Amino acid sequence: MSEQNENQIPINEEQVPNDEITELKQNLINCEDKLKRSLADYINLERKTQSDIQKGIAEKFDKFMIQFLTIYDDLSRAKEILKKENPEALGIDGILKNIDSLLGSYSVTPIKALGEIFDPNLHEAITVINDDSLDENTITKELRKGYISHNRTIRPTLVEISKKSQ
Repeated sequence: MSEQNENQIPINEEQVPNDEITELKQNLINCEDKLKRSLADYINLERKTQSDIQKGIAEKFDKFMIQFLTIYDDLSRAKEILKKENPEALGIDGILKNIDSLLGSYSVTPIKALGEIFDPNLHEAITVINDDSLDENTITKELRKGYISHNRTIRPTLVEISKKSQ
C-alpha cells in the first residue's frame, strides 16, 4: 500500500495498471500547470486594473485642473486690472495665494518658460520672432502659464519663441 494523506483514498498500487497511473500523473501535471497559468492571469489582470484605475483618476484630475486653471487665469487678469485702478486692492492677492497653496498641495506647479529652450512636451509656440542675439527656439515671452503635476503636463505654456534671421 502507498502512504496515505487525510484526503486520499487508500489504493493498492498493484490493482491499478501502470498506464492509468501515468495518465493520472499527467493529468495532475496538467492541472498544476493550468492553476499556475490562471494565477498568473489573475495577477496580470489585477495589475492592469490598478493601472487603469490610476490612469482614470489622473485623467479626471487633469480635466478638472484645466478648468480650474482657466478660472485662476481669469482671476489673475482681474487682479492686474484692479491694481491699475486701485493699487491698494489686496483682496484678490490673498485669494490667489490660497489658490497657489492649494495647487502646491496637489503637486501642481507652474512650468518655467521664460528664457528656456522650447520643449514641445511643456510648451506650445504661438508666435515666432526674429532675434539673432538669442539661441534658436529660446522662449522670449510667456503668453499663458502652463502647469505640470507628477511629471505630467496638465496644460502647456503658451509661448513666443525666437528664430535666427536667415
